[in-house]
Amino acid sequence: MYRTLLERHIKKGILHLHLPQGKVYTFGDSGNEVHWHVLSDKTMRRIALDWEFQLGQTYMEGLWHAGDGSLYELLALLRNNFQISKNSWLRPIQGAIQQWNKVSRAYTNIAHHYDINEQVFRHFLDKEMFYSCAYFESETATLEEAQQSKARHIASKLLLQPGHKVLDVGCGWGSMMFYLAQNFDLNVSGITLSREQLAVAQKEAKKRGLDKIEFHLQDYREHQGLYDRIVSIGMFEHVGTPFYSKYFSKIAEMLEDDGVALVHTIGRTGPPATTNPWIHKYIFPGGVNPALSQISKALEHSELMATDIEVLRVHYAHTPHHWHARFQQHRNEIKALLSEEFCLMWEFYLVACEVAFEYSDLVVYQLQLAKKHGIVPITRNYLYT
Repeated sequence: MYRTLLERHIKKGILHLHLPQGKVYTFGDSGNEVHWHVLSDKTMRRIALDWEFQLGQTYMEGLWHAGDGSLYELLALLRNNFQISKNSWLRPIQGAIQQWNKVSRAYTNIAHHYDINEQVFRHFLDKEMFYSCAYFESETATLEEAQQSKARHIASKLLLQPGHKVLDVGCGWGSMMFYLAQNFDLNVSGITLSREQLAVAQKEAKKRGLDKIEFHLQDYREHQGLYDRIVSIGMFEHVGTPFYSKYFSKIAEMLEDDGVALVHTIGRTGPPATTNPWIHKYIFPGGVNPALSQISKALEHSELMATDIEVLRVHYAHTPHHWHARFQQHRNEIKALLSEEFCLMWEFYLVACEVAFEYSDLVVYQLQLAKKHGIVPITRNYLYT
């Protein structure tokens, strides 16, 4: 069965499938050559029956590898030859179930990913611990430079003034908050659902002597306050489609009438889709990458209007590429902290993300929002002067 599928689908590149007893089958006749070493026929049958889930699951179990080649090249070849079906009538129902992120469930979902040992993240993120798409102003930019460029680009879009009250929704380890507090005369508050991130951020703020900064363990729906500026980076993906309208209504409620908000989120240039089931189970339960149509529809029912929408293309392919390289440099330390299975899971996640942003419809949207005209300049010139 699986050989028939591979024969039918592998048209771009050449795949050499290595099975036990020295069996090697080749599919495709031109292009980049990759090798796939699979430990049993049973593993291949599992993948053939449910490749969206079992490809990652069987890799985690150590049942296949890329040999001396690159995991990236193997996943890229498979991604380019097998398209994900988006037409099933079950997908909207599956999506609603996956993303029913009421407050209590939102806490649980975030804890699943972010409340692991802090040192794991320190081993592969930049020094400031930005865990979101960087902004590569050149092909030679380091990860640190690209993350600082992202922070600077977002700060410019916020049109900050001394004394502004700023809220970071989904502040993580406080990376963006520290950038703002150290470069502008602001009062900065942040909310997170992760107890581990909260503890790290509070400790770091004290270490840096930042006295105009505070953190809260809260869901966005629980927070109260009025702010001149609101920023949210890499958090909207965790909101869940049933709650998009509530999210934007809450942002509007907390934003001053002459305020500006900036939402930075992964998104799709194509139609809405559900989250890959393996990613949903192991990496981001309750998460989804929205289509622009879903974002726009939810915005229509709030007091907010989009004053700028920028599409960052391929930047989030470069970002996990850097993360994966650093992860591999510290793989032994991470394995000692957790396990070999965790390392396999995480490297599959990072490489799969790089492939998805390189070859699928995934991008990053930066939405600048306001309540009225006259707050934001009518051209982007102010961003580059």
